[in-house]
Amino acid sequence: MTAAAAQPGRVDPRIIWTIALPAMVTNVATALIGLGDMWIVGRLGDAAAQGAVDVGARLFAVLFTVMNFLKTGTTGLVAQAGTREGAQAQADVLFRGLVVGSVIAGLLLLAKPLLLPAALDALGARGEVLEAARIYADIRYWTAPAVMANLALVGYLVGQRRMMAVLWFEIAYNIANVGLGLWFVLGLDFGIAGVGWSSFIAEYAKLLVVGAIVLRGETLRGLLAAAAERANFGWRRLSPFLAVNRNLFLRTLILVVALAALTRLSAERGAAVLAANGILYQMFVFTALLLDGFENAAQVLNGERLGARDRDGFTAHIRAILLRGLMAAALVSLAFVLLADPVLASFAATDAVREAAQAQAYWLFIIPFAGVAGFVFDGVFVGASWTRQLLATMAVAALVYVAALWLTWPMGNAGLWLSFTVFLVARALAQAALIPRLIAREFT
Repeated sequence: MTAAAAQPGRVDPRIIWTIALPAMVTNVATALIGLGDMWIVGRLGDAAAQGAVDVGARLFAVLFTVMNFLKTGTTGLVAQAGTREGAQAQADVLFRGLVVGSVIAGLLLLAKPLLLPAALDALGARGEVLEAARIYADIRYWTAPAVMANLALVGYLVGQRRMMAVLWFEIAYNIANVGLGLWFVLGLDFGIAGVGWSSFIAEYAKLLVVGAIVLRGETLRGLLAAAAERANFGWRRLSPFLAVNRNLFLRTLILVVALAALTRLSAERGAAVLAANGILYQMFVFTALLLDGFENAAQVLNGERLGARDRDGFTAHIRAILLRGLMAAALVSLAFVLLADPVLASFAATDAVREAAQAQAYWLFIIPFAGVAGFVFDGVFVGASWTRQLLATMAVAALVYVAALWLTWPMGNAGLWLSFTVFLVARALAQAALIPRLIAREFT
């Protein structure tokens, strides 16, 4: 059943899983980048190097993941355009995403001499950790143009429900990244620089493949038509796209700063705690990206239902996707109950890192439940282009997070993870409080 032909008010669970399952596998493949890098560097037996990879990963969460609005904003607008106007409108959205992404990449490269040292300092990297993180970051920074273009292209594919294509792209990308990392670090003895070069090569290879698949046929003709229309470069056409993405950018920036604060505060407790929390953080990323499959489903399906002006279908999809998200969260939590200790031990570079990570393993059982509702609601808000309200809920949660960090500081490392869990719950509660009012306003 196509998006346009879907019956008003009906939910087809098969469609939810058709979008969510490939997205989950795709996102897990993405998580393997951080996990793979941590594992590879862990074979060197150097806590400082493992901490540097964590610092570098957080740095690029600030520099690149914060730009994920290009993907999420494009997804929601493409899904809406598909039910409202058709293929040319979807190509127009992709064109604007590629233009904005190119501008952002150029600005990032121009700012590199000042931004990179400042970012490493802000994350608390010092001594050997700073030296190793600088090597890794200086190489990976140059992937900015490819990252920005890939975000827009993948967002376009997700908005068209082409999840299987996205799945295969991401699997191939991650196999290349991990394989190159193993070869460069363990085979050629490039050290931490090998991790950076593996990411660099894999990202540009992904761009070549995705671009070759997407930029052809009807999509290529639509992009050429969009580029030929001078009005697409004007403020009137770009303003709605930029407004949606500005709010998503600021919302993601707050989230990334919250995550960066976890790294900075971990660094103050020593290299072992920093490395341990880095491993726990990668497990959280694994969990979040897995459950984000339901965010993708909400982006597409709720975006389509809003485009079709189907209020009953919109609310029914929220309930259906949230229920399935909670079921998946229960399975993830159970897996951590059974496997957390041996998995954490396999990633730790030293016994001190292992002990510090295993002491906080119980948060891995709680976090899936704390985060899943917020992930689903993120998809609903993005699919409906309620990005200003999404920004507001993130800001409220951030204030709660700051208060929690202050109150729980005497609890040590457990206080950091408690505060982060409170942050996830506060975000979901703020979103849930706004949804009924927004639905009433949107469908009047």
